[in-house]
Amino acid sequence: MIGAMRERVVAACDGASKGNPGPAGWAWVVADETETPARWEAGPLGKATNNVAELTALERLLTAVDPEVELEIRMDSQYAIKAVTTWLPGWKRNGWKTSAGKPVANQELVVRIDELLDGRTVDFRYVPAHQVDGDRLNDFADRAASQAATVQEPAGSDQGSPEPPPSPDTPKSARPAKAKPARRSGGPGSSGSSSRTIKAKFPGRCLCGRPYAAGADITKNAQGWGHPECRTAEA
Repeated sequence: MIGAMRERVVAACDGASKGNPGPAGWAWVVADETETPARWEAGPLGKATNNVAELTALERLLTAVDPEVELEIRMDSQYAIKAVTTWLPGWKRNGWKTSAGKPVANQELVVRIDELLDGRTVDFRYVPAHQVDGDRLNDFADRAASQAATVQEPAGSDQGSPEPPPSPDTPKSARPAKAKPARRSGGPGSSGSSSRTIKAKFPGRCLCGRPYAAGADITKNAQGWGHPECRTAEA
C-alpha cells in the first residue's frame, strides 16, 4: 500500500468517457516528495459515464493509499468533489435520496468512497483540466485515463507501462515537452528505414518483455516492434 512511510501524499485522479456514456477508463497518480509523478495505475471500465469514471478513479486511489497517511487529492471533476464532500452528508441523512427524493446516482460508488474516507484526513483540491500551465499530476492522470478509455487495457507503473501519451482533449500547447528519442541510421546490419521511430497504433510487447501502450514511441528490431532503447541495445 502506498504511503506507509510518508506523513503526507500528494496525488491526482481522473476519469474519462469517450461519448459519455461510451468507452471509459480511470486513473490515479501519486507524486514523490518533489510532486513528480512516481506511481500510477489506470484501468478500463467498458461503457460508462464520465461521472462513474471519475468516482471509480477516486475509489481506486483511496484503496491504494495507506489510510493512516494524510492525502491531498487533485481532481478536475467538481461533481466528484462535491458528491463526496458537500452533498454526501445530506444524502446519508435522507436515506441515500436527493433533495428531490430521487435515488442518488452512482450510489454504490459513493457509499464505498464514504467508507474509505471514514477516519482519514483528505484534502480535495479542484484543478481545471487541459490548461497550458495546468497541474502536472492532474495532466498525467488525465492522459492515463484517456488512454485506458481508448484502448480498454490496464496500465501502470507496477506493470512497467510507459508514460501515457498526450490526451486528444489536451491542447498541443498544454502538452508537456517530450524529449526526442535517439535515432540510429546506417551501420552494420541496419538501415535508415528499420531504425525510424514511430507512434504505436496499438498496444504491444517489446522483445525485452515489457509492454508498450498505444501512442508510445516504438522502433523496429530484429524480432518486431519495441522500445527504441531496446533496439539500440540489441544493435
